[in-house]
Amino acid sequence: MDHLASFGNDPSDKPPCRGCSSILVEPYIKCAECGPSPFLLCLQCFTRGFEFKKHESNHKYEIMTSDFPVLEPSWTAQEEMALLEAVMDCGFGNWQDVAYQMRTKNKEECEAHYMKNFINNPLFSSTLLNLRQIEEARTADTAIPFKPTDDPPRPTFDSLLSRDMAGYMPARADFMEEFDNYAEWDLKDIDFVDDDSDILHALKIAVVDIYHSRLKERGRRKKCNGLIQRFARVVGPIEHDKFIESHCGQASLTSSSLSFSAKVYERVKQVREDERRKRTMLVDVLQYIQDGRACQQWLSKQAAIDAGITPVVTTITTSGRRCAPPLNLTGLPGTEKLNDREKELCQVVRLVPGAYLEYKQALLNECRRQGGLRLAQARALIKIDVNKTRKIYDFLIKEGYINKA
Repeated sequence: MDHLASFGNDPSDKPPCRGCSSILVEPYIKCAECGPSPFLLCLQCFTRGFEFKKHESNHKYEIMTSDFPVLEPSWTAQEEMALLEAVMDCGFGNWQDVAYQMRTKNKEECEAHYMKNFINNPLFSSTLLNLRQIEEARTADTAIPFKPTDDPPRPTFDSLLSRDMAGYMPARADFMEEFDNYAEWDLKDIDFVDDDSDILHALKIAVVDIYHSRLKERGRRKKCNGLIQRFARVVGPIEHDKFIESHCGQASLTSSSLSFSAKVYERVKQVREDERRKRTMLVDVLQYIQDGRACQQWLSKQAAIDAGITPVVTTITTSGRRCAPPLNLTGLPGTEKLNDREKELCQVVRLVPGAYLEYKQALLNECRRQGGLRLAQARALIKIDVNKTRKIYDFLIKEGYINKA
């Protein structure tokens, strides 16, 4: 059985197909047993026997279409609705644009059909007249006369007219625009039905929660605006300007104080670091204070460091034991190839001349290849005690055999 669809001509007004979620195009199928919300299917899903929750493929159904005449044989119900919507969109009398939006009729046909059936038709004329009379009777008791020189008319508080004009500002002759004025638009198409899937139901709940948060923000801003207006009524213009200037000055002082605080922090931090270094130096002195010889060596080392000279590190013990005696190089192979400073180094670090010469040559070759040498590279080449490697490296740097990278 054919039925006139209960939706507008705009495809976005129709709910999607429950099977494939596509936009429904007439004709489509409506289940006669599922409800209360309409269960609609496109022809493709209907022919496949789509079933979902309570809906079964053997349910009774209706064919939804508007492809049948209503007022005239040459005009279908779908064209009647399209004509009315085109007149609402384009305006009465703009028949060229109405016909362009209709696409199935020219402007002469649109004008003649509309004038005949919706303007000059006694049935529609009497209906429109009755509606106009009812509206005039409804607003007659609250109508307010208005003169251009008078204060703008304002409806009586809590009257029917005041509720109809909610948000209207008479002095501005315009409606008040709320913060996030179109927040309700996201809710206008939401409809909770029993056969919604869990995911779709959760999404709808999330949209409602978002709307509630936007309403809270709107209410908060209204309260702030109310406080500002109330404050503006209490103080005069001069006091208001002073109040604003004081707030600007406070912001400037806050910024300046933050900058000054940062400088003070850096200065105090530097003083704290200096004190920490002094305490560290004092601890170093205290651990050698029991041994006069060790203390003297430490003081010589610090003096060399302060003078920018790399000191010759000697072994210092704090337990009172003497350092190991220098190595005797007499008769050792390679001693004749060393100069006096190299002999002194080998004696101090207790390294035989042959091994020293081998290590020296390896460091020289690597320095020439790299164009410089770092201590970490020297330690990687010489697999001996790291303290001995450091002394050899510092000695070769000081004598000019190698240079730092």
